[in-house]
Amino acid sequence: MRAVCLLSGGLDSATTLACALRDGFEVYSISFDYGQRHQVELECAQRVSDALGAAAHKVIKIDLRAFGGSALTADIDVPKGRPTAEMGEGIPITYVPARNTVFLSIALAWAEVLGATDIYLGVNAVDYSGYPDCRPEYIEAFEKMANLATKAGVEGHGALKIHTPLISLSKAEIIQLGVSLGVDYGLTHSCYDPVEGRPCGRCDSCQLRLAGFVEAGLRDPLEYAG
Repeated sequence: MRAVCLLSGGLDSATTLACALRDGFEVYSISFDYGQRHQVELECAQRVSDALGAAAHKVIKIDLRAFGGSALTADIDVPKGRPTAEMGEGIPITYVPARNTVFLSIALAWAEVLGATDIYLGVNAVDYSGYPDCRPEYIEAFEKMANLATKAGVEGHGALKIHTPLISLSKAEIIQLGVSLGVDYGLTHSCYDPVEGRPCGRCDSCQLRLAGFVEAGLRDPLEYAG
């Protein structure tokens, strides 16, 4: 059985790849060079893919900086030092418009070519920082659309399933799961605004990650800039 796994190089997606392998799939990982300011994550994605044993890894280039609209794809400051309670209020400026829809669509195309009916995505609805395309309702809607829009779905060769193994887990639970599956979090990168390749320690993503390690009773292996 084959599956496609979206792999950003971050903590969540690395754990998701490990889950797909645990579930017995031959996994093909896919990453996106979309003009993000934190491109160091692409190097991490390759390392994670190699370390965990994905069958292949592709990096697809898409220039979402052409549209901007996000602190990750435009010259907009990344929020730093926000209280955790504030992170879940509204949609933050680090949201990249339609990003998961674009990424899932391309992953779906590769899955069709591979003859795979399973896609793994590391979205999370607990520590999700207010992103609308990380909610269960969105995943259910995309899955329904995908089964209407693909050759396999129309011809009845197999229903496409989008797996979100982390959807209801806290960051600490995700870390504990990953450790149990042999994920080396020293290979990952979660920062939105790295400083000379090192995580800043103050953006929303860094703070959620660090808090998760503390709650899990573990030490984050990464060296932070501040």
